[in-house]
Amino acid sequence: MWNDIARRAQRSVFLALILCGSMGLLCQRVSGGEPLPAHTEFSGTIIKQVNGKRYQAQVFAKGDRLRLEYKYAIRTEHGYAAIEIIRLDRSETWYLLPQQKELLVTPLNPDDVLPLRPALPGERGRTLVGEATAAGRAAQLFEVQTDRHGRAERFYEWVDVEAGVVLKLVSRDRDWSVEYERFRLSPQPDYYFDEPPGYKKRVSATGPRQQG
Repeated sequence: MWNDIARRAQRSVFLALILCGSMGLLCQRVSGGEPLPAHTEFSGTIIKQVNGKRYQAQVFAKGDRLRLEYKYAIRTEHGYAAIEIIRLDRSETWYLLPQQKELLVTPLNPDDVLPLRPALPGERGRTLVGEATAAGRAAQLFEVQTDRHGRAERFYEWVDVEAGVVLKLVSRDRDWSVEYERFRLSPQPDYYFDEPPGYKKRVSATGPRQQG
């Protein structure tokens, strides 16, 4: 997913804790099997490192909706956007273009979605290593093996004990990692994920982001 990574890295500071294109639609906690809340809500600062480069964004999540506010604006084919809204319920990604007062709407690319739930795309197996901490919170540490698009990869994955959200994910086979520096379970306002008033929709059939 992120290989395209070094290329896509800036396009989406991530990102995001990553790989799983089905973020919150997997509603099972890894340990115990009890269902996760249908609409987990939280905010946090997420850091992604790829080949020695570091990217950062503020993340807001509310069920099947995500909002990313980038530290550095990303470039699209129609201008720069510092805010990206991911609507899994509509299979769309929105980019706010403030200079043009436009909302750039593109099809959702699963590889660009923060995988917040433990199961990774192409997962072949996982082993519980033990109790750990990440982002200052109690977590369970797993070793996970995947085979995606014919490429085998191994990860260490830290899963929040309370929320079942992936707090940190590190590849054992390449210079790639993503983790929260701050993570807070808290209600998020609906308007964070809605179309901003006064913006005109521009629909693009392909992903708009370009490195820059």
